[in-house]
Amino acid sequence: MQPPSDLTCGWTLDPDDPRAPSQEQWDRMSPEQRARVVATLPSEFPPSEAHPPPEGDPHIDAWTLPRQTLRRWSKRGGRRMYVGGNMAIYYPDERMFSPDLFAVLDVPDHNRDSWIVVHEGRGLDLCLEVVVASRRRKDFQDNVKRYARLGISEYFILDWRMHTLLGYRLPPESRSVGYQRLVAQAGRLSSAVLGLELFMDGARLKFALGDAILPDSDELVRRLEGLVTEAVQRAEQIEAQLLEEQRQREQEQRRREALEREVAELRHELAELRERK
Repeated sequence: MQPPSDLTCGWTLDPDDPRAPSQEQWDRMSPEQRARVVATLPSEFPPSEAHPPPEGDPHIDAWTLPRQTLRRWSKRGGRRMYVGGNMAIYYPDERMFSPDLFAVLDVPDHNRDSWIVVHEGRGLDLCLEVVVASRRRKDFQDNVKRYARLGISEYFILDWRMHTLLGYRLPPESRSVGYQRLVAQAGRLSSAVLGLELFMDGARLKFALGDAILPDSDELVRRLEGLVTEAVQRAEQIEAQLLEEQRQREQEQRRREALEREVAELRHELAELRERK
């Protein structure tokens, strides 16, 4: 769909560099005009975003598994939040960007095509970028400045090849100074946003709540497979026990029937002997 060149309140959409309206423009719009803006902003990446080629399974797994873990934890009583990834993010009058993983606290958890800050009423609270082979300057330098300027409270960088994790946080007392580097404690980085500790287990990002480690989907599958195997073994043992009990009952029944026949025969012989007398 070719967007109109000028929608509302002076906001225009450049297909090669789509941007959300400024906060001032958004405030002047009617609900109908805002709905048109939300429907018009593309959810796909424009050519100007200049993403590098896909980096394969290591890159995908490095952010999708943590996303599944956080979503599952949130739904089961963790912090109420929306966890997204590889999605178009629109800050007011800012160049669109797409972190590998992000989290926003205290918002409804429903499916979205993009995150438009003026529409959602909230900016991102946490971002995570995964570096496999490229984008090192973008993730280690450019994003550190940009995400701090946008007020994103925490930023983590997962270096897949080095199996390392870096973390940054905006100091609440003075956000203008930019990010402060997080210092690991016992190999873990603490996230105030998530209320969890993050650490690397080989090439995988893991989360911990105190001494409890949040399982990822692969671990849950292995646990469920183990439970299924145990359940099948118990069922087979019970079935074998029931079959053995049934066999013993059948043997007892045959012995009882044989004894009854023997008793009947003896009674018959006894009766014949009495008749002969």
